Amino acid sequence: MARFKTLDDLPADLTGKRVLVRVDLNVPMQGGSVSDDTRLRAALPTIEELAGKGAIVLLLSHFGRPKGHVRPDMSTALLVSPLTELSGRSVRFIEDCQGPEAERAISIMLPGSIGILENTRFHLGEEANDAELAKGMAALGDYYVNDAFSAAHRAHASTEGVAHLLPAFAGRAMEAELSALQKALGKPERPVAAVVGGAKVSTKLAVLSHLVGKVDHLIIGGGMANTFLAARGVDVGKSLCERDLIGEAESIFDRADEAGCIIHLPYDVVVAKEFAPNPPSLRTVNVHEVAPDEMILDVGPAAVEALSDALKTCRTLVWNGPLGAFETPPFDVATVSLAKTAAALTQDGSLVSVAGGGDTVAALNQAGVAQDFTFVSTAGGAFLEWMEGRALPGVAALEQ
Repeated sequence: MARFKTLDDLPADLTGKRVLVRVDLNVPMQGGSVSDDTRLRAALPTIEELAGKGAIVLLLSHFGRPKGHVRPDMSTALLVSPLTELSGRSVRFIEDCQGPEAERAISIMLPGSIGILENTRFHLGEEANDAELAKGMAALGDYYVNDAFSAAHRAHASTEGVAHLLPAFAGRAMEAELSALQKALGKPERPVAAVVGGAKVSTKLAVLSHLVGKVDHLIIGGGMANTFLAARGVDVGKSLCERDLIGEAESIFDRADEAGCIIHLPYDVVVAKEFAPNPPSLRTVNVHEVAPDEMILDVGPAAVEALSDALKTCRTLVWNGPLGAFETPPFDVATVSLAKTAAALTQDGSLVSVAGGGDTVAALNQAGVAQDFTFVSTAGGAFLEWMEGRALPGVAALEQ
């Protein structure tokens, strides 16, 4: 992995230095309050370290999708109170993220203080990576720190443009994320397994195509497994199946054979005639015994046991997506069971496990094992693009 500077490369004494910190504070809100503060908490170590060194810490973030319009319901002013509460430090709101008004507000801030700049997306130039907006942001700081891996797949003014205009560093959350990802697919201990689940093959074609050349075991679950089963001649009944992508599935099988990658598909499945919690038509069958009026909604117990055995032979695991319709019981059983196996192997020291993506994090939390994985990424799009083997603009801009 290319070398990038971290907070360790900044001067030990930052008294009075203005540090622009790109964080991802795009948190969900309910009734005017933050309903999940995970991303706020993730930003705290970098904020506290810089403030502790005497820096004037200036937080840059997008918040919602205002599309270049000023919207009070998407103002980062709403985050001042929760950030103050979590950090135990006073947080000042700055009414723009560039320009003379922001410069005046920052000029009276004291060493060790924290300010949150207004929503970067109130400017149309943010998402266009406008050079003038990036210059305006850069004019507010002496250093730039990117601590927002979850926004690193976007070449925006605040994630990519500014990084070329100031000395640029990775924050602690970004550093941890990149180190974990390097262990998982950069230079992993072999054998390597990947679990890829979710509803549609179409959303993860690039991921699957990239992984067959990188991993030893590819476990495919969720609705997308049905398309691969259909490519193998299995009648999947009423199950979600993208028949127009059967040719793509066949080509992934071919590439896996060439690369020596074993693709694991379920050979027993949990089916029902209706998609509802604990439906009366629920049954577990061999994958070749799915009736025309049934849907495959989870991986069966025999297949889960075989997948667990496969994981026990591996040293590294990358996981993105559930194995079944985990939000609706009992179709969470396979995901929870395999997650518990992976967590136990991780805790025993025999497996490095990295998971990412919103549904994946929710599934691991549901299984009660998220804290037992080596690393769980809260990034969605950035994690997927990394799994596709694509360069992330926000990361590339930090590389030396």
